[in-house]
Amino acid sequence: MPRTKFVAGNWKMYTKSASARELAASVRSGVGNNSPVEVAVCPPFPWLPIVADVLRGSAVSLGAQDVYVGDEAAFTGEVSAPMLVDAGCKYVIVGHSERRHVIGEKDDLVNRKAKAALEAGLSVILCVGEKLEERDANQTEAVLDNQLTWGVRDVSKDHLSRLVIAYEPVWAIGTGRNATPEQAQQAHVFLRWRFGQIFGMERAADLIIQYGGSVKPDNAKELMSQPDVDGALVGGASLKADSFLKIVAAAAG
Repeated sequence: MPRTKFVAGNWKMYTKSASARELAASVRSGVGNNSPVEVAVCPPFPWLPIVADVLRGSAVSLGAQDVYVGDEAAFTGEVSAPMLVDAGCKYVIVGHSERRHVIGEKDDLVNRKAKAALEAGLSVILCVGEKLEERDANQTEAVLDNQLTWGVRDVSKDHLSRLVIAYEPVWAIGTGRNATPEQAQQAHVFLRWRFGQIFGMERAADLIIQYGGSVKPDNAKELMSQPDVDGALVGGASLKADSFLKIVAAAAG
C-alpha cells in the first residue's frame, strides 16, 4: 500500500493564546473531515489545551514540540509523555535541530525521549539532519546514520508503526536555502535503507519520512512528488493557515 502523506506544523515559540486558537480553527476548517493527508499541528506547551479544544473531533491531530523522560519526577520545567497524552496529544517532535544544536541535546537524550514517548502511546516525529559544514565535507550520510541509529536504539518493534522520521537539513532551516528535491530524495533513500538494515526492509517500506527544511507552498509539491518524501515538517509556513493549507493540498496531489 502507498504510504499516507503526513504534514505537520511546528509553531515553535510563536503565537499567543488568541492567535493559536484562531490558527487552529482555520486549519481545522481548511482540512475538513475527509483529508487524504494526515495533518497535525504542534503549538507551544501553554496552548496545548486551547488547541486541543479547537481540534477535538476533527481530522487534525495535536502534537507537542518536545518531551522529557520519565512519568513523574522532580524535573522542574519539564513535561512528561503521559502529560502530553492527557493534554490530547497524538504526536511529539523529538530531536529537532534547534534542540540538538541550540539547546545542546545529545543523541542519548534524544533516544531516551523517543522511547519514553513511544512507551506512553505517543507517535514520535524523530528529527535527523546535517549541518552545512557536514554536508560540505561529504558527511551527510555519516551524520544521518549516527543520528538515526542512536534515535531508534532499543526501540521496540511493536512501536514502529508510531514512529515517523523527519529529515531536516540544518542548513536549509530558516535560511531561505533549500535542499533540492533530488537532494531530499537521496537523503530519504539513505534513511529508509538504513532503517531497513536495523528493522528489516518490510518495516522500512512502511516508514513515513517527512522533509523539513524551509518548506513553502511554492516548493512543497515538487519536494513531496519524490517517491521517498512522504510529507513535510513545516516551520514558518505553518504559522499562516493559508500557506500551511496550500502545503497540505500539495501533499494531497
